[in-house]
Amino acid sequence: MSRTVLITGATGTVSTALMDALEGTGVNLRALVREGSAADGPRARGAEVVTGDLDDARSLPPAFEGVQDVWLLVPNGPRAPENAMNAMWAARQAGVERVVRLSVVGAAHDAPNRSGRLHALSDRETERCGMRWTVLRPHWFMQNLLNEAGDIRATGTFSLNMASARIGMIDVRDIAECAARVLLDDLGRHHGRTYTLTGPCSLTFDEVAARAGLALGRPVAYLPVGDDTRRATLLGYGVPGWIVDMLEEYARAYASGWGDLTTDTVASLLGRPPRDVADFVRDHAAAFAPAGGG
Repeated sequence: MSRTVLITGATGTVSTALMDALEGTGVNLRALVREGSAADGPRARGAEVVTGDLDDARSLPPAFEGVQDVWLLVPNGPRAPENAMNAMWAARQAGVERVVRLSVVGAAHDAPNRSGRLHALSDRETERCGMRWTVLRPHWFMQNLLNEAGDIRATGTFSLNMASARIGMIDVRDIAECAARVLLDDLGRHHGRTYTLTGPCSLTFDEVAARAGLALGRPVAYLPVGDDTRRATLLGYGVPGWIVDMLEEYARAYASGWGDLTTDTVASLLGRPPRDVADFVRDHAAAFAPAGGG
């Protein structure tokens, strides 16, 4: 009998990539969405769609009924530990066998950013949940560069408040394929493991720009900016203040050298090296190319 995997955060970048990675594997996908209007994407990927809100514990039990595995992704925010707790409790009550949880790189009670500290609370809860569990802690997403695609298209430049930070950034598709590997393997194989997932090398954003330029066949430059400039840009795009503060904390930590790390975990799980940023840019060239090409 095939297993049913409940996908939380089902409309987000990582969970969408996970559903793609699980396509054709024989597992039954069930996608948790907050409202029915978000159902089209998961349903197009073959998932049964159920509604429920991680903010509302009473809404969750039907979604977890008959589920063997849970992919637990909660949105960044001050209620993240509560959201994870609600999902974990619903999973325990439903008799779920395994939880694979998406955390963040460097999650710890003394992390230099609120996201890392909040995720550490939920990681500890996961470790003591009484179910089989695996925690994935991915580094900075290459897909974050898509937020800069408009500037790269228009001017051949992008601006971040990362100074000369060196980061072992990772393609979300590799995160998803690692999660799929864990979910498809035997229950005990990855139980009790916390995996830090990175790309193949640690790069500055000048190096990212150079590799992107080679992949696109035209110059790309990184223009570092200060925290206040970046804050004004993000607030102008409507990013909530809490998230802007969190991103600023990350940027400062990365600029201090906190993100200069890589692991061989992706290669160990997948049997191949992780994607390089040049691979990512080539695969998303249409997003970065100026109108009319060239």
